[in-house]
Amino acid sequence: MQALLYPVDPLISSQPIAKTRALWNSQNSFRIPIKCWIGKRSYFVINAVSDSAPIEELRLQEPDIKNPALSTSYRNSVFPKPNQTVLDAQTKVCTGPTQTKPLNEEQAFKVLDTILRSAKGELKDEEPVSKAQLGAFFSAMTIRANAFPEPTQWSEGERHAMNHYWPQLIRVLPEDTIFIADPEGSIMGIGSSIGPQFVGNGTAEMRLVGALREVLAGGHLGYEEVQGVLKDVLPFKVGEMGSSRVSESLFSAFMIGQRMNRETDRELKAYCLAFDDELGPAPVADVNSLTHYGEPYDGNTRYFRSTLFVAAVRSCYGESCLLHGVDWIPPKGGITEEQMLMFMGANTHLTPSQAKWLLEDHEVGFAYVSQREARPSLYSLIGLREHIKKRPPLATAEKVQQIVRARGKEAIVAGFYHEGYEEPLLMLMRRRGVHAGLVVKGEEGAVSMTTKLRSGNASKGLPVNYCSGFRSVNLAPACAVDGVSRESFNIEVNARDYGFAPTDTPRTDRSVARNIELGLAALRGEKGPAYDRIVLNAGMVDHLLGSDGAQDISAAFDRAREAIDSGNALRRLLNYIKISNKVIS
Repeated sequence: MQALLYPVDPLISSQPIAKTRALWNSQNSFRIPIKCWIGKRSYFVINAVSDSAPIEELRLQEPDIKNPALSTSYRNSVFPKPNQTVLDAQTKVCTGPTQTKPLNEEQAFKVLDTILRSAKGELKDEEPVSKAQLGAFFSAMTIRANAFPEPTQWSEGERHAMNHYWPQLIRVLPEDTIFIADPEGSIMGIGSSIGPQFVGNGTAEMRLVGALREVLAGGHLGYEEVQGVLKDVLPFKVGEMGSSRVSESLFSAFMIGQRMNRETDRELKAYCLAFDDELGPAPVADVNSLTHYGEPYDGNTRYFRSTLFVAAVRSCYGESCLLHGVDWIPPKGGITEEQMLMFMGANTHLTPSQAKWLLEDHEVGFAYVSQREARPSLYSLIGLREHIKKRPPLATAEKVQQIVRARGKEAIVAGFYHEGYEEPLLMLMRRRGVHAGLVVKGEEGAVSMTTKLRSGNASKGLPVNYCSGFRSVNLAPACAVDGVSRESFNIEVNARDYGFAPTDTPRTDRSVARNIELGLAALRGEKGPAYDRIVLNAGMVDHLLGSDGAQDISAAFDRAREAIDSGNALRRLLNYIKISNKVIS
């Protein structure tokens, strides 16, 4: 085995790993960066794990990435950028009944002036305001006027600005945008028949307009109505902002409108289940236990993201793990599992059937599937979601997926941030019929619990490390509707209670390279904050899900430590990188 040494400034870790990627691309073999110390200098040992197939045989489409060490570089350059002025306003107004921050007069005048100049083609030195932005912004304004409580309805400044600009806007905006802004002709104070008479073009758009009228009034839809709209509209055309079947403005208004109205259970279920069979029935892996990890798809921008390394640990003792996500997605555009795996040379284009094969492999036991391969219809919305700005209902529903099924027990783990979404997530998990479900308020809304002490001035609401879930207690038939009796639980995990020393979470600040460095060093057995977080999250998840051999929490942590200290977890991660490039359909 060849080994190469690159000296590295320990504070600037992206440089040597960037060289590693270039080395892999040029010599067609894997180079895995592992940090070590020789004397007082820090090095990356680049191990040639194995020869890979020639690049052209891997079917991998390398993205247009200027600096693969940073998460921001994974944004697809094909996507047109949104107008920043209107996007900043969307951040304030395209949110819930209590979180919305009305614009002041200066802000409102600036936004509407930008929209007017863009519609006239007179906007200089700025991106044009997209159709999707128009739909999201005016949908938010309409719902606030029709259904929000007084504190988050229009401010006097917004009303003054709209009175000034609407007589000009109505002459230049498309009819679908005018409909969104004033569907019944009752908001703007100018008698117009466009909104009340608008029906859309074609069957799909007519169905969408009918549903949108209810949403813009602050109302809710049935399960079949939501699924009907989604299946009419998706997928959007690859490489384009929208679909020829419907207006981008209308669909953007629909998605952000449903989130602002706070989705009902039946609406969330419609989003969650709509494309389960898009590629046919899910393959069934011959494994005794399978945990589906539902990390927020938009990644981490500040702190160490541990789930990929946790999956490698848990696979060592028979707890197979399936991760799913995307390469890059707004609003955060942070570090994702796909970015890390791509950076290390793994195949990130696996189909669900190929993932099943890796789950069954006794030398691997975990897998990652991109939404691009499993739910292409939903993946087609990434460009549109950037222009909507705020998270649509899909951001919740996509975390609760079963891309591969298991012969044995199944569990789902998902992260959340905003209080009130823990119960809807658990509802979706129960709807999936899994044996156990767990939601975690980890750092940045991810599933990663921390060993950091809770600050005395922490934000209100549920604390970081809050967990809620259910687990099976009886597999006998007729114990419940689906034959499984479950017990519910909730707990705030204090890592110090389990012997972990309080430590600050390592910062990564969008550095994919830094996140990989921390994870690999921990899997090599290097003790510290990253090691502790991997052990904490592996053992605690085992315990809370009721996994075999984890009833004693101390034993669960010891088992996770042994998986790392023996080198087994690192070996499985390296095996995954190698074998993922050799799988066949």
